[in-house]
Amino acid sequence: MHHPRKEFGIALGLAGVVLFGGTLPATRLSVAAIDPLFLTAARATIAGLAGLAVLVALRRPAPPRDLWGALVLTGLCTIGGFPVFTALAMFSVPAAHGGVVLGILPLATAAAAALVAHERPSLGFWLVSLIGAIIVLAFVLSRPQARAFALGDLFLLGTVLSGAFGYALSGRLSLRMPGWEVVSWQVAAFLPLAVIATLALWPNDLAAVPLQAWAGLAYVGLISQYFAFFVFNAAMAAGGVARIGQLMLLQPFVIVVLAMLINGEPIDASTMAYAVAVVATVLIGQRMSVKRR
Repeated sequence: MHHPRKEFGIALGLAGVVLFGGTLPATRLSVAAIDPLFLTAARATIAGLAGLAVLVALRRPAPPRDLWGALVLTGLCTIGGFPVFTALAMFSVPAAHGGVVLGILPLATAAAAALVAHERPSLGFWLVSLIGAIIVLAFVLSRPQARAFALGDLFLLGTVLSGAFGYALSGRLSLRMPGWEVVSWQVAAFLPLAVIATLALWPNDLAAVPLQAWAGLAYVGLISQYFAFFVFNAAMAAGGVARIGQLMLLQPFVIVVLAMLINGEPIDASTMAYAVAVVATVLIGQRMSVKRR
């Protein structure tokens, strides 16, 4: 049966995956010259200014009072946890390595959606997601640098947990208000705190920061922290949190390719073989039922 809304959600979700895929390579560029905590505060400030400008320009009324708790909680995940853990992880592991660890995000997002977004994925959906996560884990452990789980991997685990709950909570909020408003109010609400943190963490040697590090900061501030959520929140509202979240299985391989192009990290035949296997699990997973209450 033809479901244009679901198909539109999947198309938007794929666009969101590509936009989010640039996050780790851009962060990796930045943390080579910019302190990870300053990077986190600065990207939140950039996104907050953009969100505030959009809300003011479009004269949007404040959200209902009963939504503010959820907005702040979601912001703690997407503006606090996810960027901090990402920046700290990229300080110690390659972007491609980080990308494949994030392959377990779809399974984590489906679990978070079951907890907070009242979705009920079928057993088949869970099994396919689990198989996809196992493939990604096998990929991580097959890498030459994967001798043991390092501190960077613990930070990446924090990234996964923050991301999963951030996506699920954003998806639930996007059923009550447009996805672009969800992210705009989040970043605007955290703007005062972000500005204070940016000024407090302001480094002395900003003049020495190379252009590519600034480019990385601009990307994570405007795209990763703001515009990509426009796209992904709209996708989750149309296609469901668990189903669209599962598209994140493709993100490791988007990141691997971008890490090669942007960071000069190597790519090999086994990476592409794993990519084919993961794409297959995503295609199968899209055919599994997810009940939305």
